[in-house]
Amino acid sequence: MSWEIEYAGKVRASDEAVRCVESGMRVYIGGGCAEPEALVEALMRRGPNLHDVEIVHMLTMGCVPYVAPEMEGHFRHNALFIGANVRDAINEGRADYTPIYLSEIEGLFESGAMPIDVALIEVSPPDSHGFCSFGVGVDTTLTAAKCAHYVVAQINGNMPRTYGDSFIHMNDIDVVVESSRPLCAVKPPKITDLNVTIAREVAGLIEDGSVLQTGIGGIPDAVLPFLMDRKDLAVHSELVTDGVIPLIEAGVVTGARKNFKPRKIIAGFALGTKKLFDFVDNNPIFEFHPTSYTNDPGFIARNDNMVAINSALQIDMTGQVCSDSVGTRFYSGIGGQVDFLRGSSRSKGGKPIIAISSTAKSGTISRIVPMLSPGAGVVTSRGLIRYVVTEYGVAYLHGKTIRQRAQALIEIAHPKFREELYDYCEKTKWLHRPQVPVKPSV
Repeated sequence: MSWEIEYAGKVRASDEAVRCVESGMRVYIGGGCAEPEALVEALMRRGPNLHDVEIVHMLTMGCVPYVAPEMEGHFRHNALFIGANVRDAINEGRADYTPIYLSEIEGLFESGAMPIDVALIEVSPPDSHGFCSFGVGVDTTLTAAKCAHYVVAQINGNMPRTYGDSFIHMNDIDVVVESSRPLCAVKPPKITDLNVTIAREVAGLIEDGSVLQTGIGGIPDAVLPFLMDRKDLAVHSELVTDGVIPLIEAGVVTGARKNFKPRKIIAGFALGTKKLFDFVDNNPIFEFHPTSYTNDPGFIARNDNMVAINSALQIDMTGQVCSDSVGTRFYSGIGGQVDFLRGSSRSKGGKPIIAISSTAKSGTISRIVPMLSPGAGVVTSRGLIRYVVTEYGVAYLHGKTIRQRAQALIEIAHPKFREELYDYCEKTKWLHRPQVPVKPSV
């Protein structure tokens, strides 16, 4: 039987398609801009008849009605990375957070440590050979679909076809729901003057021929416009955003000097607008792969001159970095920060960078602190940290003593907090503040 005939027999209305979900099951939902919203909405309509269904996913950009208070007892979300749309539910005890390196999530599915009963995915229409593309959301979704007992696919004509390890055959899909709704787009973050100042410092560390990884947020996106005068840059990242398009069109990102997967932009997912979705569609310079590949520190390290740019919430005087919580309040996730810092630190000529503003809450608190806040988690250890960048400059911490680290971090902290940082260091005997020379009296 040809796949076309099988396809016709698998098409269902969305409400019928999700009847496979039963109480006590674990359901994986595709994330990012590839969330299958029609299937999520249908699952919610089925919600009153279900109990204790666990919903697992990374960051999503669409609807999340399953974390609403009235859904308690019917659904419980388990976040592998916390987005703004589920943050309150997690901190109010109605949802869970699993801290894990992005590179290791798929291992949970494959080993059976986190078995998937049903995978809800969104893919492109099948090609002439019956293959659908995961498009802008390969990430952990391809592996979840491979491991799931039952796969429900929202086939969306608006999903671009992307190259790489980004396909699933119709034979591996159990039920199809056809859709033509726009993908969940993400507007580029607002770039502030402060972001620009920090980005200028970061850009100064990026040389011709560098391979870039940029995380999510205003600072990474602000760096890209400062690179228009570079030559032969490349990209190996967990995600790509709209910001990479001008660099490609200007001939700055070519991958010509890239020694691992030359001339290819390697990514796990695309997070952006329709402009980005159209740009990656059938574009052979992009290769999308599962995050177990894109975030494998060994593969990352094979790129010479690998530059990883990530952000954080707090850094203490010894170089410990908190990126996923504000004290005991969980905020985001470990994500790919450690994967890329480890990989870039092992890269020939690599530069692992943490870029942050020196203050938070309108300048009222310092992000460079004597000690991390009680309950704050260490995402990046003091042994892994290398470059820290704020609007006041660059601190290089690798191989430095605690005294040297404290001095370097104080110098890039906001001036109004430097005295209290010195006070702490003097109490702990880590460092003494520099003595200002007294001019001799005449």
